[in-house]
Amino acid sequence: MPSVVKNPTASGSVSDEKPRSPWRDAWLRLRRNRLAFIGGIFVLVLAFVCVVVPPFLPFSYEEQNLALGATPPSGTHWLGTDELGRDLLSRLLYGGRISLMVGLVASLVALTIGVTYGAIAGYVGGKVDALLMRVVDILYALPFTIFVILIMVFLKEPMNQLDAWLRQFSWLSNLQGIGKIVGLFAAIGAVEWLTMARIVRGQVLTVKKMEYIEAAKTLGYGHARIIFRHIVPNVLGPVIVFTTLTIPAVMMLESFLSFLGLGVDAPLSSWGTLIKDGADKMENFPWLLIFPGGVFACTLLALNLLGDGLRDALDVRSAKD
Repeated sequence: MPSVVKNPTASGSVSDEKPRSPWRDAWLRLRRNRLAFIGGIFVLVLAFVCVVVPPFLPFSYEEQNLALGATPPSGTHWLGTDELGRDLLSRLLYGGRISLMVGLVASLVALTIGVTYGAIAGYVGGKVDALLMRVVDILYALPFTIFVILIMVFLKEPMNQLDAWLRQFSWLSNLQGIGKIVGLFAAIGAVEWLTMARIVRGQVLTVKKMEYIEAAKTLGYGHARIIFRHIVPNVLGPVIVFTTLTIPAVMMLESFLSFLGLGVDAPLSSWGTLIKDGADKMENFPWLLIFPGGVFACTLLALNLLGDGLRDALDVRSAKD
């Protein structure tokens, strides 16, 4: 009786194994990086707490108790109160909403401008590329902080008009101070896109020489389709990494602006305004600086660890490890 030769493909031991995508390989490498994974979990948990928990707290961020005054942490007020008797935990979580939102939205603004600008410059090339990048060089020569302050001053009247318009509607009362926040989005996003544009341009200069780009041109695809459907998706690795590293830089800039009094207006607060208030009173009420400063420092550390981990995970050369 002839022996039956088993087909290895039928057993599923070889051919049934589906090849893993580069994104899945990057995810597995990121999970193996414990510091980056812990940093990402910390940021997600903190964002969830800042968004979900505040409505269930017994004290509002603006509720004052002048008779109570500044008190250290206790069973009633876990992180203590400020000189106006406002609960620091509530103000910290509400401030986290604003700081994280400014960091995320302003980074997305910078991402949109930088990717579009850099992709067009790199794809078109020639004199257009030279002109666009000289504009970037000129903007780089301007001091970022002063430039942002000038934008905030220039947008002051439009921001006040937006707030006045929102106050006409009672159901939009929770959006008080949104004009200042929108101004922060615009001012910070207007200066943080420069490095993103340079990174994307450098990647596009390499990608546009690939065979599939030449094939797309041969098929008669439009320039916009080639840029945004064929080139940009293939440079997302460095873009994602730089975006995660931009968020803490934006949060630092927002805190600095709030420290200078250019941030959100009272009774709203961000971590920057809380740190400013705590620094002014740190000798008498140290908890007003310790808790906001500690949370802010931990968040920046977690975001930087996550950014470093994503950089390593998306590095094609590390796939051989």
